[in-house]
Amino acid sequence: MGQMISFQRPDGQHVDGYLAEPASGASAPGVVVIQEWWGLNDQIKGVADRLAAAGYRALVPDLYRGKVALAANEAEHLMNDLNFGDAAGQDVRGAVQHLKATGSAKVGVSGYCMGGALTLLAAVFVPEVDAAVPYYGYPPLEYIDAGKITAPLLGHWATEDVPFPIAGVGELEKKLAAAGVRHEFHRYAAKHAFANETADSKGLDFLKYDPACAQQAWDRSLAFFGAHLR
Repeated sequence: MGQMISFQRPDGQHVDGYLAEPASGASAPGVVVIQEWWGLNDQIKGVADRLAAAGYRALVPDLYRGKVALAANEAEHLMNDLNFGDAAGQDVRGAVQHLKATGSAKVGVSGYCMGGALTLLAAVFVPEVDAAVPYYGYPPLEYIDAGKITAPLLGHWATEDVPFPIAGVGELEKKLAAAGVRHEFHRYAAKHAFANETADSKGLDFLKYDPACAQQAWDRSLAFFGAHLR
């Protein structure tokens, strides 16, 4: 359904990304989708395709510049080499700006795992974001200047999350509430990556796909984007 394109970052560098567009074309609202630590793989392209089927232009920036991890040690290495501030403030911002410059009046951001953390950073560092939906991922909370967040947030969190403990979500909520950020957080009795249909194939006991929770989160996300981007 989608295709690889190249777009420009604010600093002038070019980044590749996967763009899936709906039948309604370039005037549809946009969503920048941020990869898990695995990279720009078929699974995250599928998320973009599903958003396109729901009527959104979905763009997944290739944060790893063509590299994709199959094993957790590879993924960890690629994630640790990533400059999160550059990824959020340049790659993701460039993707948001590209969708707006090419027809989308409003653009949201959504990401999973590492991409969830980057979604929250994008809410801080990308003023053009109109709505943000992180899934089970947050950065060290000292990097979140909640006073700079203007977009509403919808968060999906796993109560049994090992990489991103649920206690941190409570601390994040306190920061957002203190700054008056509009946010709606949902907690699911599930493990990390509960919305990734390939999670069980990774052979990691802290990952577990939960189709019921995944569908509930997806429905909530579409309702949220419908309210804030359409």
